[in-house]
Amino acid sequence: MFKDPIFRDRVAIITGGGTGLGRAFALRFSELGARVVLASRSADHLEPACAEIRGRGGEALAAPTDVRVPEQVENMVRRTLDQYGRLDILINNAAGNFLCPAEKLSYNGWRSVIDIVLNGAFNCTRAALEPMKKQNYGRILNILATYASGASPGTVHSCAAKAGVLAMTRTLAVEWARYNIHVNAVAPGSFPTEGASSRLMLAPGAAERALRRIPVGRVGRHEELANLVAYLCSDYADYINGESVTIDGGVSWNHPSFEWENV
Repeated sequence: MFKDPIFRDRVAIITGGGTGLGRAFALRFSELGARVVLASRSADHLEPACAEIRGRGGEALAAPTDVRVPEQVENMVRRTLDQYGRLDILINNAAGNFLCPAEKLSYNGWRSVIDIVLNGAFNCTRAALEPMKKQNYGRILNILATYASGASPGTVHSCAAKAGVLAMTRTLAVEWARYNIHVNAVAPGSFPTEGASSRLMLAPGAAERALRRIPVGRVGRHEELANLVAYLCSDYADYINGESVTIDGGVSWNHPSFEWENV
């Protein structure tokens, strides 16, 4: 997609960076020249991804971090600055989700997802402000879901958290543009990962039914999402600010009752 190492001399923090989509982002950003800092609660998730990046000639730092804890997030940013001297890009990708009808959702279940997704994104974003402000440059990209502006029965906790991150994206885009800090979001549709599938595709045939609703007839590929994220964090997207870009194969516009074979 890109001919040049567009992130040469850039430093990017990616939360939830050791596995799944976060790992795909880290690999792509490294290929494009970035030095990447991978954050996750589990060091076991981070080291294999960092080793893979280093094995390809890139630079990667593992930063075990619980994004729910501001002190740990601040330490993650300090380690980044100590190691690389700057922070240019933050990708808020850390997430948590599980299926549960709202009437059965416990208070702790609600808090657990809100803390990771919404509070975690704010903690990381707030901690990134000062170094980005000091260098008069920053790109913050929040990973949402298509239901951030809609609904997803069975995941009210995640819907509320992602909607909050969407509102935060738009508000900070206005507040921080004067510091040359742009804040955007991506709302992915179906990009299967091992973790998400094990938590959300529980009913028999759920994955097959979801696939039938996607107009393009397939799920997304990780590299497609990684390329979009890279574009939005690059200087090619310098006039995009406060936007949420949906990438879902058109499923957002497909009514649940619609089936091609009935047309």
